[in-house]
Amino acid sequence: MAIEFRSVTKQFPDGTVAVDDFSLVLPAHKTTVFVGSSGCGKTTLLRMINRLIEPTSGEITIDGEPIQNRDPVRLRRGIGYVMQNAGLLPHFTVIDNVATVPRLNGTPRAEARRRALELLDIVGLDRALADRYPRQLSGGQQQRVGVARGLAADPNILLMDEPFGAVDPIVRSELQTETLRLQRDLDKTVVFVTHDIDEAFLLGDQVVILEKGAHIAQVGSPSEIIENPATDFVAEFIGVERGARALHAKRTARGTVLVDAAGRTQGVLVDEAAATPEAAP
Repeated sequence: MAIEFRSVTKQFPDGTVAVDDFSLVLPAHKTTVFVGSSGCGKTTLLRMINRLIEPTSGEITIDGEPIQNRDPVRLRRGIGYVMQNAGLLPHFTVIDNVATVPRLNGTPRAEARRRALELLDIVGLDRALADRYPRQLSGGQQQRVGVARGLAADPNILLMDEPFGAVDPIVRSELQTETLRLQRDLDKTVVFVTHDIDEAFLLGDQVVILEKGAHIAQVGSPSEIIENPATDFVAEFIGVERGARALHAKRTARGTVLVDAAGRTQGVLVDEAAATPEAAP
């Protein structure tokens, strides 16, 4: 399902304009990532899709239908939502957390629990965890349960609000890899929010770099943005001239490697004919 923002603005009661005249199409069956610094409006954009936040003006449509015409509760139950720290119900077991939305939608308990066990398989969790409580799980396991719960109603749209921000780097990498696999297997329309540009480039088919007020600094594929940053702000934000993206070729005794601005080797160049290597020290 395609999502479209049409001249959407959100002003909060204190006068803060979180989103200022935002227009964009989020293509169906692709992952769109909103990325930017804190306070740029990315989470507000995401939460307007399932009407947790209502726009002040403008329109949001799903496959051409304005979401304002739909009952907000029914809308939310048909859209998967995964948040930071998982947001699991502490007094529910894993299996009952995952089965929550199907049960609210009227699915019989046995069927909802059967589907929940299947989803544990899909997100890479052992079924032996089904009867544990969230406090008995690691942070990474909790996040996987959160993803399973988001998928439980088999939604066409999955919203992911900085879902991996609270876990350690190794677990975060594992969850990112799992997210890529799930998208290949399930073919959802995914909207992902992060402040981490590397995560955005890894997961996104369409990456939207935002400035304050949800003004679009640039939108495109990771390759398009890295190869042709639209402004100095974008170039600085994505680190074109520094860190892991500022790569140059270096000749070694075993071939050509790619080195970042800090002198750290980042990879091996397979097609050496395309390189202009430096002499090895």
